[in-house]
Amino acid sequence: MDHRLSALCVKVVTTSSSLVPEVKKNQAMRLGVALRRAGEDGVHTHRIPALATSAPGALLCVYDLRRRAGRDLQEDIDIGLSRSTDGGRTWEKPRVIMDMGEYGGLPQAQNGCSDPGIIVDPKTGEIFVFAVWMNGKTGKHQWNGDGSEAGYAIGKTAQMLVVRSKDDGLTWSQPENLTRSLKKEAWVLLAPSPQQGISLADGTLVMPVQGRDEKGVPFATIMTSTSHGATWKVGESAYSEGNECQAAQLSDGRIMLNMRNDRARFRAVAVTADLGKTWTEHPTHAKALIEPNCNASLLRITTANGNHALLFSNPHTQKTRTRQTIQVSLDDGKTWPEPRHILLDAGAGAGYSSMTRIDHDHIGIVYEGSQAQLVFQRLGIRELLGQ
Repeated sequence: MDHRLSALCVKVVTTSSSLVPEVKKNQAMRLGVALRRAGEDGVHTHRIPALATSAPGALLCVYDLRRRAGRDLQEDIDIGLSRSTDGGRTWEKPRVIMDMGEYGGLPQAQNGCSDPGIIVDPKTGEIFVFAVWMNGKTGKHQWNGDGSEAGYAIGKTAQMLVVRSKDDGLTWSQPENLTRSLKKEAWVLLAPSPQQGISLADGTLVMPVQGRDEKGVPFATIMTSTSHGATWKVGESAYSEGNECQAAQLSDGRIMLNMRNDRARFRAVAVTADLGKTWTEHPTHAKALIEPNCNASLLRITTANGNHALLFSNPHTQKTRTRQTIQVSLDDGKTWPEPRHILLDAGAGAGYSSMTRIDHDHIGIVYEGSQAQLVFQRLGIRELLGQ
């Protein structure tokens, strides 16, 4: 699966003539798995992937099951899970792990759950999946106007839910509502960032989150747990006008937050040394990593020689969601040299992506691609590092 298929077009023949292309070298395309396609199992659209590796090594990809339309909340959306126990070569039949049914006597189209984030506690093996739930609010969007409001009331404020698994993703708890314990009452919204959370060297769990403050302005931050997920604490805003984000621990122990930026077509980047109480702008903020205003993925890996690398994936353009690319930094995100850019998909897709470490030699990525709604690819770490 981490191989490529190379082909060279030598002649194009039609009923009236033939043409010899000017291309002189093979064109390589990577092999992958069409994890989810439009219309499969009666689901209109599969979107917003978040990928993680369980403690025993299973791959877990959570995503939106947008049952009747491709649009965001409010809509009939549940959270699905695809699971692989062979490194992504094959995937089990999708499970529905979060579905609020007809809560409050309202139809499913007024009880949508979306934007899943996933984190694995490597010490206990417990898996947490967070999502945002809207009740009522027909025709509204939680990021716009009164789609979500200040306070805690179900039906007015979008809610933060969590489900848990203690058996490697086979079965899941009923949804638990964390809104009152996490969101400030004045905030308009608190929601998970649809990505993978991380575990620090000391066991602290770090989950990227996003929201809208008391004025409705978007922000990005993290929430942390020092109790193996029993309780969580939300940090201060890392960046105003940021939202979907991804965290990684740097070599010096600080946490980097890489954020979708509503102000410019460059990624916003901040770091914290105190679990999100205070933030400092990173030297690459709004200048190093381009984006078309889209979610992205950030992953720290340890290499064979004990050094660290940061991997970043997103549509590598400032205009459209095309050219899904992985970039590699060997200096804690200070530079992202072009020789270490790996193009996965030049075509157009919805653009979101999520990466995880599969094993000693490979990482995996799920992205919204041009060939399927959700595409899984497996890449060798040696190739990523140019070895």
